[in-house]
Amino acid sequence: MGIEYRLFFFLIPTTHYPLLTTNYHYPIQMFDIDKWQEIFTTIRKNKLRTFLTGFSVAWGIMMLVVLLAAGQGLQNGAMSEFLSDATNSLWVNGGRTSVAYKGYNSNRPIILNNTDYNQIVRSNQDLEETSGSKNFWGAEIVWGKEAANYEVRCVHPEHQRLERNNMVSGRYINQRDIEEFRKVATIGRKVSTDIFKGVDPIGKYIRVNGVLFEVVGVYSDDGGDDEEDNVYLPINVGQRTLSTDPEELNRIIVAYNEDYDVDDSKALEARIVNDLAARKGFDPSDKSALRIWNRQENMQEVIGVIGGIKIFVWVIGIGTIIAGIVGVSNIMMIVVKERTREIGIRKALGATPKSIIGLIIQESVFITTFSGYVGLVLGVLLVSSVGGGIDHDFFKNPEVNFKIAMITLGILVVAGALAGFFPARRAAHIRPIEALREE
Repeated sequence: MGIEYRLFFFLIPTTHYPLLTTNYHYPIQMFDIDKWQEIFTTIRKNKLRTFLTGFSVAWGIMMLVVLLAAGQGLQNGAMSEFLSDATNSLWVNGGRTSVAYKGYNSNRPIILNNTDYNQIVRSNQDLEETSGSKNFWGAEIVWGKEAANYEVRCVHPEHQRLERNNMVSGRYINQRDIEEFRKVATIGRKVSTDIFKGVDPIGKYIRVNGVLFEVVGVYSDDGGDDEEDNVYLPINVGQRTLSTDPEELNRIIVAYNEDYDVDDSKALEARIVNDLAARKGFDPSDKSALRIWNRQENMQEVIGVIGGIKIFVWVIGIGTIIAGIVGVSNIMMIVVKERTREIGIRKALGATPKSIIGLIIQESVFITTFSGYVGLVLGVLLVSSVGGGIDHDFFKNPEVNFKIAMITLGILVVAGALAGFFPARRAAHIRPIEALREE
């Protein structure tokens, strides 16, 4: 019976099945030109169907790339905000008590001063840099006929490293300025641009709320304009000339050893809180009495949130890709159904199940990978053209990570193989006699 069927198949015109003469006794070869010709012939016969199937895969990959780039932009923005200041630092600000404590009423302001600063420095030998800060918001800065309002910060010299200010010209506030009570100022790049309009400000005198200060330096900051529109003065000079209380501080900033982990930083924070609570008379557990920014802890929290966002993006993106892959698998099932007679003839001519499976999977992988690559390229082009000009405080330079792009392509290849596997397995189980009865 088998001989009769083989003789019958050889009488079928090869113009109806142009690639039946391919030798299928050999192992699967990915670069077998006959197989590729057959794949392209099948695609040409079903251009619209193949295009729509590929479009769903390309769209899923493009959306995944764009979403991942957006997540990277969020991370870049958040990290730039943190890295513009020392990450191994605590920023202690006075607040208001929320509970009564030892005869003191609630809603009492906690005001920091120089004595508090000195006590913290003396009590904690593990501090690397420290600075007090007395701030004046909206102070009037005047040079000649130019005037504008900026934030003035009266600080210690180590504040430069805490804020990570980079000198553009001149110098920063130093210890001799404090010891000799010099009325000098270091101004931000934006202040220099706005007030001096291209004129070198070094050696010029400005009025800060009516008091003359000599400009000795101009700084820049990775935080951008928001951090470059400040004026820095020596801590004691600013306190005595501009404040009604020459001892008051708005903030105490301390930097600890960079090898400290979050637990170490929290232990230092607890010591400072307990010390100030004993001095100022408030409940150490009262979170409103002091407003403390633990930069390392805050950064870890933000990184965790961004990590969660990225996982969510991957879930959404992969879900979209899966939808496209399911479409590819369905199309391959239809292809197998349409070519049932042809596959049966192949098997009668000696094609092995392995060669049938290889052909179907190869076509599925090709459609999936090519469409995915197109989507990847379109996503990268979109991110490059639109995202390149984005530079906001919390969203900067969205970009596509090359490693992620390669992982995405790897996922596509695997997904394409899986999409073709089940239809290919069905094709491999087709019996020649049953295939001939298929209409």
